[in-house]
Amino acid sequence: MESLSLSFHNHTLIISVNRPDKLNALNQTVIEALSSTMDDVYHNADIKSVIITGSGPKAFVAGADISEFTLLDAAGGKAMARNGQSRVFNKIEQSPKPVIAAVNGFALGGGCELAMACHFRLASDNARFGQPEVNLGLIPGYGGTQRLTQLIGKGRAMELLMTGSMIDAATALQYGLVNYVVPPEELLPKALSITEQLNNKAPLSLAGCIKAVNAVFDETRDGYETEIDIFGELFDTADAKEGAAAFLEKRQPRFKGL
Repeated sequence: MESLSLSFHNHTLIISVNRPDKLNALNQTVIEALSSTMDDVYHNADIKSVIITGSGPKAFVAGADISEFTLLDAAGGKAMARNGQSRVFNKIEQSPKPVIAAVNGFALGGGCELAMACHFRLASDNARFGQPEVNLGLIPGYGGTQRLTQLIGKGRAMELLMTGSMIDAATALQYGLVNYVVPPEELLPKALSITEQLNNKAPLSLAGCIKAVNAVFDETRDGYETEIDIFGELFDTADAKEGAAAFLEKRQPRFKGL
């Protein structure tokens, strides 16, 4: 998968979109590679968490590959959006394992959408975020209108979507789009320090947190009932019993994902 660079660090898979000469723009090859890689994340027990970033110092992902747009009609555009949402962006958002975006440089269009599909985001202080599709006579197609509104609110989302403006990392932090802003050289170490924490938590609890929080925005599910169900189901897990025993014995728990 030349379009992605993969590395492994203490149970954390680091996925780097690897098209630096194109500012890591998303084309269908990258979409297919991300889909395949996320399938492995779901099923590989050695992977406990994921960091998604971009190769090179300039861009996380600077958007979609516009050269693929020129021959699309309405049906083709719908198919592209549906394929990307179902095969990659929703798959990331619904991943039972934590996925963190480490945003270095430009995160525009599909790149901003990719970052927003992750469970939370870190940014280097030179990062820039935006949904400039309106400048092409389009709108975001990979969930950007929905996730941006969820993350920063309707008014701010409307402004960014309709003006196509970029915001810097400090503004993204103020808006709640990112959790941390750090110097570029500290971005990956900071992300790895967080995944190191996450990798020591009970995997089924992490998956439950993700599922319950996502239920807030799912009209087909009652979030409170989802929480009740997951809370109850976890009592039947070995990890919950281990967690309680470790607390009472004043030691660190040894979770196994069971």
